[in-house]
Amino acid sequence: MAKSKTKSRRKLIVFTVILLALGGLAWWAFSRKQEVVITVQTEKIKRRDLTELVVATGKIQPVVQVVINPEVSGEIIELPVKEGQAVKKGDLLLRIKPDFYDANRNSANASLKSSQAGEELAKANMAKAEIELRRAEGLFKSSLISDSQLLDAKTSFDVARAQHESSTHQTDVARASLARADEDLKKTTITSPTDGTVTKLKSQRGERVVGTAMMAGTEIMTIAQLDDMEARVEIGEIDVVLIAIGQKARLEVDAFRERDRKFTGIVTEIANAAKSTGVGTQQEATKFEVKIRVQEKEIFRPGMSVTAEIETRYRTNVLTVPIQSVTTRMPKAESKTNLVAQGTNHVAGGSNGDPKPKDETKDTAAKKKEDARKPIEVVFLSEGTKAKQIPVKRGISDESFVEIVEGLAEGQEVVSGGYKAINRELEDGKLIKLGVPAVDTEKK
Repeated sequence: MAKSKTKSRRKLIVFTVILLALGGLAWWAFSRKQEVVITVQTEKIKRRDLTELVVATGKIQPVVQVVINPEVSGEIIELPVKEGQAVKKGDLLLRIKPDFYDANRNSANASLKSSQAGEELAKANMAKAEIELRRAEGLFKSSLISDSQLLDAKTSFDVARAQHESSTHQTDVARASLARADEDLKKTTITSPTDGTVTKLKSQRGERVVGTAMMAGTEIMTIAQLDDMEARVEIGEIDVVLIAIGQKARLEVDAFRERDRKFTGIVTEIANAAKSTGVGTQQEATKFEVKIRVQEKEIFRPGMSVTAEIETRYRTNVLTVPIQSVTTRMPKAESKTNLVAQGTNHVAGGSNGDPKPKDETKDTAAKKKEDARKPIEVVFLSEGTKAKQIPVKRGISDESFVEIVEGLAEGQEVVSGGYKAINRELEDGKLIKLGVPAVDTEKK
């Protein structure tokens, strides 16, 4: 009886184990079916030459551009040039009505002549006073005049000499006034300061213009040398540190896009001060103006829109992956064993056994905790039917590929698409298959 009970128990145990095993296998199979297989594309890691570009937009402007402003006010009585007309240095641009300045010049000339006549009179009076003084000194030596009479003669001479000196200065003032009147009269005629083309004409004959010597007056016209042009683009504060004078650039002018023409340029100037746009708004941005000299000769017009691609850095024969292959993930949590080991190390001290200060231990722990919260850059390798997450260190990049400095080897197969899979779905160990994924609506 006892033996039959023992056999029954054994059978029950065996059946129970078999049922548990079958249940585990069924659950495993069910789980396998439930796990989503992600469709991806892959690409071999290769060596390439990379050129890093900084892209910026701006306008085409002449290198030499002169704004014509008058230095005297008045009515324009002659304006022989038109917008778009070519001019040579010294050509007449405009003439302002000179009547007022001609009258001032005549008045200044008359004042000068009067001052010169006064100077001659003062000179004669001084000569007469000097003769009288010498005569008085001779009489005084002969005791024929008193001390007071000699003193009167000396005083008369000093007064005559001072009057002569004053009249001399008055002549100088009148001469300077005449020179200024002559200069103002000359400024009523404005000639071209350089060879070029009238690119902008804002005034017409008969209009009154305002001009002063202390500040810019009415803007009448602009003359530019259209044979020598440059692109003036604005670059953000993050990229401007990569720009250097002498770097090459590729320029695409919107007006020549239909002809599929591109131009080359050289960076010639980088602004030292920033220009802030949209101050006080969400669109506030800090930009620096960079000037790029256009190498080709073409019929550009000032103000044409241009897109510049400036070559900042260059690498040859470096490991590269498609730029979309690099994404970010949060670092994996450390195992309890590592945490315990780190805690033991903090208590025991450094590698040499010396105890670490309490503050240093806290700072180190806080720094590690902060670093653990920061996402890291990774790529996903294709290993059979699974994806493997690999942390990487990137270098420069161009429009399509990015340099990998650490973490990968040539010939490995890296996941290059699709966008949703790389940026959201893939994790270390996820099942993958090659194919064309559905349209990534998020990317759009």
